[in-house]
Amino acid sequence: MTRRRSKQRQEIPVIPVDVGGTKYVVSTRGEAEWVKNLRADPNATIGSTAYVAREIPEQDRQAVLTAYREKAGRAVDGYFRKLPREADHPVFVVTPKG
Repeated sequence: MTRRRSKQRQEIPVIPVDVGGTKYVVSTRGEAEWVKNLRADPNATIGSTAYVAREIPEQDRQAVLTAYREKAGRAVDGYFRKLPREADHPVFVVTPKG
């Protein structure tokens, strides 16, 4: 993705999760800089695939957050203890470009 201020490329590690055949990315750390960057420019590359991201509303996040926590395991438990509400964790559906 592209940083919103410097317009330079930003690389961050993410663990995409599939729910019902749809791919999502989750911010375990809440309103992180990458979240703000993705909101400003929804184009992102995961692996070698280009995607367009769209944030999903809080009321639609629970199934994705549950699947994400199951996939990521204990490595993310501390983040969810610090930020326990669904609203604390922005979730983006990512759709391949093209």
